[in-house]
Amino acid sequence: MIRLFSLKQQKKNDEAACKSSQAKKSSPALLRMTKDLNDLNLPPTCEIKFPDPDDLLTFKLIISPDEGFYKNGRFIFSFKVGQGYPHDAPKVKCETNLYHPNIDLEGNVCLNILREDWKPVLTINAIVYGLQYLFLEPNPDDPLNKEAAEVLSTNRRLFEQNVHKSMRGGYVGSTYFERCLKH
Repeated sequence: MIRLFSLKQQKKNDEAACKSSQAKKSSPALLRMTKDLNDLNLPPTCEIKFPDPDDLLTFKLIISPDEGFYKNGRFIFSFKVGQGYPHDAPKVKCETNLYHPNIDLEGNVCLNILREDWKPVLTINAIVYGLQYLFLEPNPDDPLNKEAAEVLSTNRRLFEQNVHKSMRGGYVGSTYFERCLKH
């Protein structure tokens, strides 16, 4: 009798675990993320890595621009997609410390589609292209790093020198930057 009871209890536990697992696998965020990843059209300068292959909601994007101020750099962004996705934008942080008007020294990214202009029709692909565009055309008019934005607005040559200095690894003003060049 005790054996029968424990088998019934085990079956209930297994069914509950199975339902929980199915609920996780079929959450709206995960379903949409799966679709976004299947439709993803990464440019050759971008790569996505999943630290945990079973977790599609947490991943890293590596951008290696092949033109512009940040050419030959390697910049890593972490993505955390919440359960509210696609109604809520993913949380994106830059893990590479860099001299950029639209990315502050804490890794916060100023990209309108990650904030006020987010709409559920936007995809991970749109964010990838938005981030890549920040490297091709830094925007001094909407800065998080006001000092870098000021230099870009007033002295493009000095801005370019500061970017290269920071990417090689070194100080720009009193801030030290780790090397982030690919070669």
